[in-house]
Amino acid sequence: MIAPPAWAARSLALRHVRATDVAFLRELYGQTRADELAHVPWPRAMLDRFLDDQFALQHKHYVTHYATAQFLIIESAGQPVGRLYVHEDNRDRHIVDISIATDHQGKGLGHELIAHMQALASQEGHGVSLHVSIYNPRARSLYERLGFQAAAEEGAYVAMRWAS
Repeated sequence: MIAPPAWAARSLALRHVRATDVAFLRELYGQTRADELAHVPWPRAMLDRFLDDQFALQHKHYVTHYATAQFLIIESAGQPVGRLYVHEDNRDRHIVDISIATDHQGKGLGHELIAHMQALASQEGHGVSLHVSIYNPRARSLYERLGFQAAAEEGAYVAMRWAS
């Protein structure tokens, strides 16, 4: 997948995940769970072990169940600032995961990237689907502003879809 056209002028890019990205991806994963785990009274070492294990399990799930997905890193000035995992099938571009580092949130990166995916999908007559955590109302609000509609509740997640 190519990055939104306006990104190049802002030194933003997408590239495939490399083995050297694992430490960044683990840190990013921890950031995505920070609010959820803020009130857990565990010592830091225990919390880190938990996050290490959860990251490893999530990664294994993604590469097992979405083996043909594009696993991409979002870069700003050559530094990783997020991830985008996209699986395409005959119906949809499915956003398996989109995460942006805390210090780069609120700058429009997610909005621009998803809007770009919608434009590409629309050209192909496809939709875009994703799941959002019930613990992430900020992301759900973004998806709703971009025209996604809730399709089903699945435990701690809401399946959402945008149709072209």
